[in-house]
Amino acid sequence: MEANIRGLKPVSLSLVLSLVLSLTIPGSVAFSASSDPALLKAKKDAEAKGYIFETSRDDIVAKAKKEAHLRVLSTMDLSVIKALRDAFKKKYPFIDIRAEELGSVDENQRFLLEVKAGTARGWDVNRVYTELYEEFLPYQKKFDILGMAEHKVLNIPLAFVDPRPRSVVNVSSNMTVIAYNKKLLSADKVPETWEDFLKPECRGKKLFADIRPLTLAMLVPAWGLEKTLDFARKLAAQEPVWGRGHTRMIASVVNGEHALFLGPNLGSVKNAQEKDRAGVLGMKIPEPVPTRLHEANGVLQTAEYPYAALLWLEFMSSPEGQKILDDQWPLGASFLSPESAQAQLTKGKKLSVVDWNHITKLNDYLGKVVEVFGFPKAK
Repeated sequence: MEANIRGLKPVSLSLVLSLVLSLTIPGSVAFSASSDPALLKAKKDAEAKGYIFETSRDDIVAKAKKEAHLRVLSTMDLSVIKALRDAFKKKYPFIDIRAEELGSVDENQRFLLEVKAGTARGWDVNRVYTELYEEFLPYQKKFDILGMAEHKVLNIPLAFVDPRPRSVVNVSSNMTVIAYNKKLLSADKVPETWEDFLKPECRGKKLFADIRPLTLAMLVPAWGLEKTLDFARKLAAQEPVWGRGHTRMIASVVNGEHALFLGPNLGSVKNAQEKDRAGVLGMKIPEPVPTRLHEANGVLQTAEYPYAALLWLEFMSSPEGQKILDDQWPLGASFLSPESAQAQLTKGKKLSVVDWNHITKLNDYLGKVVEVFGFPKAK
């Protein structure tokens, strides 16, 4: 044994220490994320296209910690924003977060004008509003969120990220259903399919329909435009009661003024059911289920705290964030999240999804359906 020891070549203490450190310290050379050839290539490719690509989540957190602030604009209800903000603050106590609601189309149009004029300072995360989607895209910071999600630098499901700009994250979805008054209509008399609304028993002021026919526009991905417009034409001939504002129309169903409402939002019905002490409000989910991506968010180009903003997008996409959306909105988590209420409610059902391929065309679909309805036009 002694001879064997004497035969060994001497090893310097510094070399031994460096080897030990490389095996035990996260981020060291031996196990550094930056040494992953695929990750380095993804970073190089992204940067060649003008994107910002981080190779380490630890680096993102460290930069966010240095920023220490975050300002968020959202179209979610204030109660939802507060619940998300409080949970985020608990997870990242070193970030001082301020979140505010910017709910209406008009408010978002004004904000977009400020963004274009360069006067919308003081915000980091914004809603990339559906009706103004394409106009908002040039003003989002060019983080390659999709690339970082693919390489697990950010824990965001790939389906949540728009693959075209790669910098926008959709954290919610919305689907439309049928609402009815249980005292006026038994469940077996409620339409099972959208085509059932064309039956004689639904003719002549027997049902509510929205003058903003979002439900019908959302059927285009499954039906195609021509079938959808044909259905819209026949529905208008049924002489529904036209209205606007889901909350008000659902209240009319609860009060017994009308028995049926074609196409209210799932969340609006759920919210009304929770307040319906008499339990008269029923709901049915016909197929194909009109479903659309909702609540697309991005980091503004002018963000002062962009890395804290990345953590916010990641948090809203996480199981914890998705559960808050389901509990507080309610049922507002994305159908793309396997444990969400929408995913469970539609399991085994056929969907008509306004996805990234259709989201920018939704306004066009709406316009064509409204035209077919034949509403009087102001002269």
